Amino acid sequence: MSATGKGSVTVTLEGSNKSTSLPLLAGSIGPDVFDIRKLYNELGVFTYDPGYGGTAACESKITYIDGDAGVLLYRGYPIEQLAEQSDFVEVCYLLLNGELPSKAELAEFERGVTLHTMLHEQIRSFFNGFRRDAHPMAILCGVVGALSAFYHDSLDINDPEQRRIAAFRLIAKVPTIAAWAYKYSIGQPFVYPRNDLKYADNFLYMLQAVPSEEYKVNPILSRAMDRILVLHADHEQNASTSTVRLAGSTGANPFACIAAGIAALWGPSHGGANEAVLKMLDEIGSKENIPAFIEKVKDKHSGVKLMGFGHRVYKNFDPRAKIMQATCHEVLGELGIKDSPLLDMAMEMERIALSDDYFVSRKLYPNVDFYSGIILKAMGIPTSMFTVLFAVARTVGWVSQWKEMIEDPGQRIGRPRQIYTGAATRDYKAVDAR
Repeated sequence: MSATGKGSVTVTLEGSNKSTSLPLLAGSIGPDVFDIRKLYNELGVFTYDPGYGGTAACESKITYIDGDAGVLLYRGYPIEQLAEQSDFVEVCYLLLNGELPSKAELAEFERGVTLHTMLHEQIRSFFNGFRRDAHPMAILCGVVGALSAFYHDSLDINDPEQRRIAAFRLIAKVPTIAAWAYKYSIGQPFVYPRNDLKYADNFLYMLQAVPSEEYKVNPILSRAMDRILVLHADHEQNASTSTVRLAGSTGANPFACIAAGIAALWGPSHGGANEAVLKMLDEIGSKENIPAFIEKVKDKHSGVKLMGFGHRVYKNFDPRAKIMQATCHEVLGELGIKDSPLLDMAMEMERIALSDDYFVSRKLYPNVDFYSGIILKAMGIPTSMFTVLFAVARTVGWVSQWKEMIEDPGQRIGRPRQIYTGAATRDYKAVDAR
């Protein structure tokens, strides 16, 4: 294979006279890619790429990641700028529409989200079908999928207006469903959304308010929640986003596609990472036990894993982690948490990871999950809700990716290939002859 610039390369199969030219495609930034769509027709072979780590399955204008440089862009805007200067609703508009809104556009969009936060009242009864000890993610997945049974006027994926309404409904209603899943699991009454509250304020209100007491919005905690939502809003073609796109490629309705994304996010290797961080710290027990734990991590035969450090994509510092680190200290300071064994362990783990050559040489820096779990626990949110909050944030990314795919004239139904390694053709034998 010899590259000849952005034109084409010639691939020759050894032992065969067949050859073909593969166009070399370039994005606006990032590595070039070979277009292999005609490879099978012209050469009779496929590519083999388990996990699709070296394969571009789509063209997208939404999110860009440079893992080596520690860069994350939403529609070209650095995540650091958006987390510090924007808010989640504005980021939702950006991801969906491609540009930052004007003041009037933002007000109209925010009102559109606010007016869709209520759930159909019959959905309230739907919760009673779950056991009280059901995991909130199980409830979220089931109820979001059931939205298609309640909102028939936004199921036509070929109608731009119905796609717009479906986007509003999902971004607005998933926080309400998530909060109600939590309330249901602890036996507290459901708290209805309030139109006078901002998005993050309203979500915290539905999670934490009770009818017997007045609820006061804490601006520090609200800002922390908003940042968490912004930082998790989209992350390119990860497992759950790819699941949404694959489901959407069949023509499935948007509510079913987002439910599929929620199911994929539930896996501990994806959305459950921050919960795994706290579990790891609980297992360590105290700051004094950290050196022994670190030695187990370094022993490749121990099977002990270090959670919250390193990232499959980022080979440098996770840019979201720097923001979460500062937010973590803001929240703990606001709540007056100074002498916390959990915090002591976390800070010591962070110190070791940033100074020990074993971690530095392997670029095992603290990632966003390391800090977000500590923040959420400090805010009184149970670990069972961590992945649910992730889903609330990621819904807008899923919807944006789904919308982009539907509007792409070149999109096709997803159909990965395989290398078959089973039995070759063989004849059936009657049971008496086996």
